[in-house]
Amino acid sequence: MLATLPLPARAASAPDLRRLLRQDPDAPVALDASALDRVLRHDAPRGLLEVQAGGGWRTVAAALEQTRPRLGGLAATATLPATVGESVAANAPGPDGVPLVAHVEALTVATADGELRRASRFANAELFRLAVGGQGAIGIFYSVTLRLDSLEQSFARAEDAARQEPPRAARGDSACLLVPPGALQAFLADARAYLDQRRAALLGVAIRATRAEHESFLRWAVRDYARVSLAFDAGATLGHCVRATEIRRALMTLALERGGGFAPAHCVDATREQLAAAYPTLAEFLARARRFDPAGRLQNHWARHCRRLLQPEPFEVRWER
Repeated sequence: MLATLPLPARAASAPDLRRLLRQDPDAPVALDASALDRVLRHDAPRGLLEVQAGGGWRTVAAALEQTRPRLGGLAATATLPATVGESVAANAPGPDGVPLVAHVEALTVATADGELRRASRFANAELFRLAVGGQGAIGIFYSVTLRLDSLEQSFARAEDAARQEPPRAARGDSACLLVPPGALQAFLADARAYLDQRRAALLGVAIRATRAEHESFLRWAVRDYARVSLAFDAGATLGHCVRATEIRRALMTLALERGGGFAPAHCVDATREQLAAAYPTLAEFLARARRFDPAGRLQNHWARHCRRLLQPEPFEVRWER
């Protein structure tokens, strides 16, 4: 969510969201939605579960412990962020590498005007396509309705996606790249050679298979990829942050040269040229997002960074006599 206000307001219900968004229509909004963590509806015959977006995957697993025990593994799925809302905003890979959009039936999104809008593939379809994988730039998720049968099938296929993943390194910096499976070994050789050249120790490599999807607007999974997480040591120097960013950018270039890219969350480390190469629809996405939030009240750090990079502010040169 946004961090433009020093003390985010706490929202614990749908009326709270509406009130906080409407109380000052011209002001930026910062919200703490962590209290939105309840299961709202379990439609067992249709295999649907609606959960508030601040709920963690443990909340989902606990609600289904008796009826669908296999889904208890959701809380331990390494590719899923902590909450359901964060996972859908990132369109994170599920247990078998299929992006989460495949397992979402519907969303309820609070937009900047204080309205709660229900979105699915059949109602408010554009909002659905923009919000899933939209990094939170479209609105604030109130709830997500999950397809339980689809998630169970994802677990049944999960072994194939994870078979190449060794234990993760627990320290250092990291980069997450997307590489076509056929180019994986060549990319890894390039990455190791580059890190050796920069004298940055490679601490660990984690590889998972991910699958293509064709539903979200800002798609990262345009084809099947190997999702490569590289942990490296950029050194404990005064310029550590700059050096780590330089290394991540170089690794992004190596992935792009091999026909790959990087997940949208890592756009904040990319150059303008890298963004344009990996996400040719990003500028259009930001333009459509602006329609839902014309004043930029809900624009988070990711959206602001991408907008500045792709649409830099014009500046004026003045000559003094």
